[in-house]
Amino acid sequence: MKYAIRLCILMGVFFASCEKDFLQRTPQTSITKEDFFNTPSDLQTYTNGFYSQIRSRWDDLYSDNISVYTGSSDVDNLVRGGITPATVGGWNNWGTLRSINFMLQNVGKTSGDQTTINHYIGIARLFRANFYYNMVKRYGDVPWYGSVIGTSDEELLYKPKDSRELVVDSVMNDLEFAAANILPSLTNNTQLTRWAALQLLSRIALHEGTYRKYHDELGLESTAAGFLERAATATQEIMANGGFTIYSTGANATDYRALFSSNNLSANKEVIFLQKNNKDEGVANNTHVVMDWQWALSADLMNDFLMSDGSPFTSVPDFDKKPFVEVFQNRDPRLQETIMPPGFATAPANAPFVIKPNFGGYLQIKFFPRDPALRGGWGLNYTDLPIYRYAEVLLINAEAKAELGTLTQTDLDQTVNRLRRRVGMPDLSLVTSNAAPDAYQAQKYPLVSGTNKGVLLEIRRERRIELACEGFRFDDLYRWKAGRLLGIHSKGMYLPALGAYDVTGDGKEDIAILKEQGAEDPINHLPSEIKSKLIKFYLTDQSFYLENTDSGAILFGKDRQQPRSFIEPKYYYFPIPQEQTILNKNLTQPAGWQ
Repeated sequence: MKYAIRLCILMGVFFASCEKDFLQRTPQTSITKEDFFNTPSDLQTYTNGFYSQIRSRWDDLYSDNISVYTGSSDVDNLVRGGITPATVGGWNNWGTLRSINFMLQNVGKTSGDQTTINHYIGIARLFRANFYYNMVKRYGDVPWYGSVIGTSDEELLYKPKDSRELVVDSVMNDLEFAAANILPSLTNNTQLTRWAALQLLSRIALHEGTYRKYHDELGLESTAAGFLERAATATQEIMANGGFTIYSTGANATDYRALFSSNNLSANKEVIFLQKNNKDEGVANNTHVVMDWQWALSADLMNDFLMSDGSPFTSVPDFDKKPFVEVFQNRDPRLQETIMPPGFATAPANAPFVIKPNFGGYLQIKFFPRDPALRGGWGLNYTDLPIYRYAEVLLINAEAKAELGTLTQTDLDQTVNRLRRRVGMPDLSLVTSNAAPDAYQAQKYPLVSGTNKGVLLEIRRERRIELACEGFRFDDLYRWKAGRLLGIHSKGMYLPALGAYDVTGDGKEDIAILKEQGAEDPINHLPSEIKSKLIKFYLTDQSFYLENTDSGAILFGKDRQQPRSFIEPKYYYFPIPQEQTILNKNLTQPAGWQ
């Protein structure tokens, strides 16, 4: 029985003792190798079932881009000490790998055009690489399985973990095959192409290269450069031959907004891989929840957006004491397309939306469907969602070259500065940024050093701003060995005192923050017509409090009740569930979890 349970957990295969055969679980796998995998059309049908494994992200849960999150998150539990081998989930997705290996093991019998066959093999290997690198990011070393495990393969079932080096080399081999064999262009950008394969390859190469460079506890620093070089060459190939461009009509912030809130991205040359949603076809998303549901964005993210003249907001005197309306003035236009600005309305005829200070005040607006016709309620939004976009390619190229020490001003002009020019921001200068690295950024990332310190810090800033709420921030903090930032309590807007505040930008107070019900001295001076319309929030509800008791930045009750900490290097990995190490005594826990 123990053996059967192990099979169920490891492979996702339900044999007789698990009550249901794996090959009967879904229509995709209710096939046998004898009657399938005969033609390229069979391969296409089968690989179409993999696409749900790579979807668009429209949040930064859980990272320092978030002020507070009322839902459940593994990372949130981790930094609050709630994760142990006995309580952690995961390690139960091996059925995904099995479905990929099942095709790769049987594709040798396929007859037809070899180029087409290799295309679909490349797609399968891309998904296998994606699966495995996600496992590496979570656990470090993991067992590598390149084929389907049979019921009698006890040695494989109980094998120990393979090294990070072996697994990542296998991942890169899969990606190199995918990039060489997946066709460069198909009928639409909802299908994987060679350019998408190169983008995933470059993303993983950058992640692994920087991870090895900064995580000296691995002892792999000498191998980092090879990955960074491959990230640079892969992105250079996309830039030179892919035909992609940064979407810009000269409308500045409106062009940036269109990438995340429109339903016409099929022909957009910035979008390399697309999640298409269509009302007529009944395919939708749930992106309206980004605003005012379970989370908001942090003051720390807001602080990183530059002033409109290119200078740091954090160099402005008392930047951290600016009132809500003022922090949006004369800033990088992407700020008001990421965080809801004063005066925003969910529809043209609606009154301005009023923030909730118990969320910190900085509501996410990026990905919110602006057109009410595209916003139908829970799971009924019809905006297109970019999965891979060209902006990330440019940022990978710039960062890899900066880490390698080969970055030039021409490189910056072809990458970061194209993103800045889209929204009317000044160019980033290699010489100027390296001559005077921003001290505020430097204290965030103390491991950054060398002659390219200043520009590398600015590239990290640009990456955070351009790709905010697209699911990158957590991975970035981990690969840069900056996980300690997750252990810092997040902040929201600043309040100089208890009382009433204008948060819609019309000069009239909209909300009041008071100590408790009945304690209205801070608002008694207001005209009755203003006072009667105030939305009142009380510190007694325990969900938020002020840094200095009756003034200061908004802080969150959860951080006071369950303080955060980040233990290095332990928290850079999750433990394997305890039951798995009991079943397979050859499995060892990641560093710090033994």
